[in-house]
Amino acid sequence: MRKNVVVSYVEGLFGQITAGETYTKILSYFYPEFVSALVLYSLLYLLDARFIAGLKSTSMYATLGISNTFLNFVVKSAEAVALSITVLCGQLNGSDQKHEVGRAFVEAFWLIVFVGACFAAFLFFGAYYIYLFLGVPEKMIFLGTPFLRVRAVGFFFMFIYLACVSLMRAVKDTRTPMVIFVIGAALFIFFDYVLIFGSFGMPVLGLIGSAWASVIQYGSMVVLALACILLGSYKKKYSIDLFADIFRGEYFLRIVSLSWPMVIDKATIALAYIWLGKMIAPMGKYALASFTVIKDIERFAFLPAVAMAQIITFLVSNDFGKKNWQGIAANIKKVVFLSSIMVFALLLVFSICPGTFIRIFDQKGMFTAFSAHIFPFLSLFVTFDLLQLVLAAALRGAGDVRLVMWTRVLVCGGFLCPLTYYVSALAPITDPMLKFLIIYATFYVGSGIMSMIYIHQFRTGKWSKRVEQKSEPL
Repeated sequence: MRKNVVVSYVEGLFGQITAGETYTKILSYFYPEFVSALVLYSLLYLLDARFIAGLKSTSMYATLGISNTFLNFVVKSAEAVALSITVLCGQLNGSDQKHEVGRAFVEAFWLIVFVGACFAAFLFFGAYYIYLFLGVPEKMIFLGTPFLRVRAVGFFFMFIYLACVSLMRAVKDTRTPMVIFVIGAALFIFFDYVLIFGSFGMPVLGLIGSAWASVIQYGSMVVLALACILLGSYKKKYSIDLFADIFRGEYFLRIVSLSWPMVIDKATIALAYIWLGKMIAPMGKYALASFTVIKDIERFAFLPAVAMAQIITFLVSNDFGKKNWQGIAANIKKVVFLSSIMVFALLLVFSICPGTFIRIFDQKGMFTAFSAHIFPFLSLFVTFDLLQLVLAAALRGAGDVRLVMWTRVLVCGGFLCPLTYYVSALAPITDPMLKFLIIYATFYVGSGIMSMIYIHQFRTGKWSKRVEQKSEPL
């Protein structure tokens, strides 16, 4: 008789200590990944937002926020393409096929270069129309268009960098990406401040200065990452030659097969945030500023889960190559447990006195009260997003990428978009705070629906039947 979810989960935490990685080992992977996630997903955004807030322009701050919401769609698309390297190379590394790891990486690398060029061209030439679609005020369109065009250059470098980092993660090297992240972050912080405010004899560029700092950051990180791979031990150990194996095509179809569902599933979540911004836009620039600050603070609190999601992907991909089903099940439970403790500890701190943190980004005090009232209520729903993030990452590590894709597409398209549109445009809700809360909370409810589908998939063992082995049910 199958145990219920709660009993199975508790036994996985305390009754199967020898299964999977130890808590100590998971935490040893976590610290470098957390630093990397902190730099990539939150710290730089927060510092950048603080610098822009120092210009005391709500329109400029809101423009930065809505731009980053859209650019997150590009980041997630880049991550998805690069994640194919982590999954495929992780499985090859787990089965001790070292030379094949290098060949798979080379084919994936050039695919990512091409995709990155396409995204960069889309951002550069479509900047004006992107803001027009988002429905923001005309002043924000004027501010955002040149900003997005410069950011397009940086995002091309970002695609290449993420490809290199994904190889490192596939072979369980989390420290090298962390070091490169830290160096890139230091460069960004320095040039961001200098170019925004015009220090050290540089011109005052404001919002555009932020974009150029990003170009400098990712350009430098690409040089460092490629140097580590092509001049270090990676080249010899994994037989990496970026130009000799371009046309082999041995892994190309497998990479595409893994990539496109992950691009769609990650882009779907990013597009959901864009949609939320579009639904909030009719409420004005102060509501958009509130959306920005709440999202950024929650993103910071959510960092442990983001780091753990990266870890569970490469742990599952390596165990999948070894057909270690019990280890996969135990690792997922341990990762969910650890990330939950960390995330909710941070959310509790922010929820006790949210106004103190929000005022850092609201120099005029125009949206602090509104945001501070909403933040604690939204924090109660974050558990749904945490669970779906970790479980989706685990399914990707097992190569079960299409279930994640279809789940996200159907939930966002069939539940989130219609309901939030109704609340934003049709529902007779006159209280702006209540309307904002319902629109934002609907996203987390959708995450809860996704989580239930992923749990069902793991408990049935369908994710492992592609190799005709019976898995350990969760």
